[in-house]
Amino acid sequence: QVQLVESGGALVQPGGSLRLSCTASGISLDYYTIAWFRQVPGKEREGVSCVSTINDTSVVADALEGRFTVARDNAKNTVYLQMNSLKPDDTAVYYCAARPFYYYCSHYENSEHLYWGQGTQVTVSS
Repeated sequence: QVQLVESGGALVQPGGSLRLSCTASGISLDYYTIAWFRQVPGKEREGVSCVSTINDTSVVADALEGRFTVARDNAKNTVYLQMNSLKPDDTAVYYCAARPFYYYCSHYENSEHLYWGQGTQVTVSS
């Protein structure tokens, strides 16, 4: 059974940092492109970042560039989302999702993904 499990969400003050983890079981992330999304109730899901297993190429949404980075550790079958200088607008449920490696990160924001995690809540508030 394939599972993606996100962790690391928390309540953090503005300006703080968090590192989210997405750990897979039942699949090897060596063969998957992994994306991060976030969603606020009542709003559309938003693409945050994506990392390909090919050359570890990655993309971050333009609005988040400079604050968010993504990295993968295939040995741990885990992808990380490092979030710095957090703002209240970053409050959301964050999800990771996987699709086959040959899709790279092209148009990840609007593409179907095979597997999804259950999400982890990030709340940025003083």
